[in-house]
Amino acid sequence: MSKPRRFLLVSLCLVCVLGLAWGLLRTSAPVIPDAIKHGYSEALAQARNGQPGAARVLYQQLGRPDLSAKRRIWLLNELPNYPSPQALKLADAHLLHSAVDVRQAAIKSVLGLVPSGQRSLLLGPLLDDPVQSVRFATVNALLGLSPDELGLYFAPLQQAIDAYESQIKSQPESAANAYQLARLYLHNAELKAAQQALENTLRLDPGNLPALVMQIEVLDRQGQNDAARQLLAKQLQAQPNSAYLQHALGLWLLHHGQPEYAVLGLSKAVELEPNNKDYRYDLATTLHGEQELEAAQKQLEEIVQRYPADRKARVLLINYWKESGQLQNVQILLAQLEQLNPDDPALQQGL
Repeated sequence: MSKPRRFLLVSLCLVCVLGLAWGLLRTSAPVIPDAIKHGYSEALAQARNGQPGAARVLYQQLGRPDLSAKRRIWLLNELPNYPSPQALKLADAHLLHSAVDVRQAAIKSVLGLVPSGQRSLLLGPLLDDPVQSVRFATVNALLGLSPDELGLYFAPLQQAIDAYESQIKSQPESAANAYQLARLYLHNAELKAAQQALENTLRLDPGNLPALVMQIEVLDRQGQNDAARQLLAKQLQAQPNSAYLQHALGLWLLHHGQPEYAVLGLSKAVELEPNNKDYRYDLATTLHGEQELEAAQKQLEEIVQRYPADRKARVLLINYWKESGQLQNVQILLAQLEQLNPDDPALQQGL
């Protein structure tokens, strides 16, 4: 065969191979409908505002292969309000995403979607993630779980905690590092070490209220209830208008069997910070425990009105209305919940 003919034959073969490869790429790439491709902003707004169809469009957007990491993170932040098998599948898939910050956002989604006793099965494998920040985010997500809840991941978590502790100690001293050390020590019930770490935190950052409240918890766990009470009282005297401290007081009183006084602290926290839905939720559950059902319902109604996407408050309000026989209100909220997310487990379980 002459050289010109051989060159022509090779060229034709190359063109055919390239054409076949291009055709395969075209057929394998998923086609995204324009309505979904251009519906990101609307889907995010629906999810944030608790509008009908929110779960469906949220799942559609998270299923897109062409979405940026930043947009995925915003969607994952909303996912816990729309639980379902599909939501869990999406969160689980994003735990394996190539972007580190997406994996970290997926960890937070799992925290909101999965009960504490079950989340180790999903998050445990990330204790071996190749990226240190993801491993440490997983540690934070699993802190506080019991050995039984951790199951097979008890030992891997301890190894990761040891590595986290070593990494913190190798860094310059800071309030944030000292506070993180205290969290690690508290998980391992190393109360003296946790106390020392919290003292270091407050020495470096005297206004660190989370560290102060954790110090009260550590004192309690060491049996120093009077010291814990005095420390809390001293701080409240210095900062009576701190909603954070009033909330902490309410929880402390509740923990020590004084719910009637806990209501006062929790109510004050809501008064000082009316937009804090967590404070309202804790007040509602405490009021309910004190048989003040109507007052509890009002707090939950306020959360649902201010934050229509808040699924936790909505489901609890349905339960409270069922208790008081307000079946018409129950039906209204159930219908709204079904519009938001027809696959919500609460609906599937016949709430």
